[in-house]
Amino acid sequence: MQVQQLSSAAQHTLAAWHEILERNAMEELDPWLADDIVFRSPVAHTPYPGKAAIKLVLKTVNTVFENFTYYRSFVSEDGNSVVLEFSAEVNGRQLKGIDMLRFDAQGRILEFEVMVRPLNGLQALAEEMGKRMAPFAAVLKGGAAQDG
Repeated sequence: MQVQQLSSAAQHTLAAWHEILERNAMEELDPWLADDIVFRSPVAHTPYPGKAAIKLVLKTVNTVFENFTYYRSFVSEDGNSVVLEFSAEVNGRQLKGIDMLRFDAQGRILEFEVMVRPLNGLQALAEEMGKRMAPFAAVLKGGAAQDG
């Protein structure tokens, strides 16, 4: 099996992602996101479309997660996708998960999908995110961003 590397454009975006995540500066994500980006949450059946939704979800989850750490990554054969394995805690519940990012030809994030386990960690995440995201239902459905 040959070790694959991300495309140079995707590598540039991924480096920016890590730096933005560290500062929880999701408002700076726009240039790194494709216009038609889709976010798939581990707790929602329907994907969240658009930049406003993904920035809101990521900003919020970054305050919900405690002791968040990426510790492994895997690159697709075509060099246009990466899986980032992480661990975190939510309200005392340990969880592991993966962020799956697919990049377009310009290196912008086109898809962002998250999976989390075990069930009690996922439930704690769903409960906490549900409380914090309830006022923003329109944004999550692709509506206009709310001031706040």
